[in-house]
Amino acid sequence: MNRLQRVRENLQKAYDTGRQSVRVARTYRPPRDPEPPEEDDFIPPPPEPAVTHGSTSSLDDVDVPHSLRIAAAWSWRLIVVGLVGYAGLQFIGMVDVVVVPLAIALLLTALLRPAVGWLLKLHLPQSLATFLVLIGGLGAVAGTLTLVVNQFIDGVPQLTDRASAGVRQIQDWAKTGPLHLSDQKINDAINTAQDWINSNTASLTSTGLATAATVFELLTGLLLVLFATFFFLRDGRKIWRFMVRLFPVNARWSLADAGDASWATLGAYVRATVLVAFIDAVGIGLALLILDVQFPFPLAALVFLGAFVPIIGASISGAVAVLVALVGQGWVVALIVLGAVILVQQLEGHVLQPLIMGRAVAIHPLAVIIGIACGVVLAGIIGALVAVPLIAVMNTGVRRLARRRPEVPPDAVVVTPGT
Repeated sequence: MNRLQRVRENLQKAYDTGRQSVRVARTYRPPRDPEPPEEDDFIPPPPEPAVTHGSTSSLDDVDVPHSLRIAAAWSWRLIVVGLVGYAGLQFIGMVDVVVVPLAIALLLTALLRPAVGWLLKLHLPQSLATFLVLIGGLGAVAGTLTLVVNQFIDGVPQLTDRASAGVRQIQDWAKTGPLHLSDQKINDAINTAQDWINSNTASLTSTGLATAATVFELLTGLLLVLFATFFFLRDGRKIWRFMVRLFPVNARWSLADAGDASWATLGAYVRATVLVAFIDAVGIGLALLILDVQFPFPLAALVFLGAFVPIIGASISGAVAVLVALVGQGWVVALIVLGAVILVQQLEGHVLQPLIMGRAVAIHPLAVIIGIACGVVLAGIIGALVAVPLIAVMNTGVRRLARRRPEVPPDAVVVTPGT
């Protein structure tokens, strides 16, 4: 190769290298610093996640405070419960001729059930045992009422004369004593007291008088009490099992357990009340008999019946005994009777009630007073009698239903009957 060809090759290589450098320079562009955004540029914020709450199903409820939502939920549920309760009370008021005898029959059944159990242990037929207990109870009640009525009939004229003399003595003392009241003021006070007694007596006994307004209704109620008591004593367990089977299977065990506990509470309450009432009647009756107060046995029977209305009944029956002693024997004997009544009531409230009834039917006195007041307003005398046992039964039933059942471990082996 001559010198000229070598020069040409070198020039060609230099030319190719230059072109390659130009190509590389054209394809490579160094990075430039980003320009700062202008102040007027709008940069949209990132979307915020939707705020939800486990107790809401709508996004609109999120803005409502949690406490307000809870209060609203409680409010409408309480309104529904109140409407259902009001409808139930209206229905009971329409069929009170049936409801009142059934309630009395339940109380009598709870009282007489142990006697039927004792006779069944003697291998008597169930129907015969029930019939004997029912006849014996009717005989005891009829004999007691006959004795009380006869004593009242024999002693009412003498008591009326003594009461009139006592009223005249009080009027003379009001005029000549430290009060110096005129006849007009005394008459106004007597009229005011009579109006107050009449108004309160009417409100107390309105429902009872409406229930027994006619002889037909009275006889119908007595017959219904007898028949219902007989069948409750004989077939009460079967009737309760039939009612439990009407509910869903998952609720039967809890309902049956609550029903058994409530029935045990009712039986304990009725038997304890009868025992406490008997002790009160014996204590006050002995005091009246020792002090030679007129009508000791009828007043003791009144104390016995009044004890079935806690707190109020004992106070009213004791006040009647004090008034009878005041009219018949004077201030000294009346004060002694008052002391005996207070002593017996204190013994009942602090010893007999806690010892006999125990914790099974322990109810706060405020609940007792409110229950009796509501019972008097809704159902008169019958409401006052039924209010406290109803509260005791509901208290036991609700507590038993609200009790949490123990959870079964996941690895536990459940054995069913028949396997």
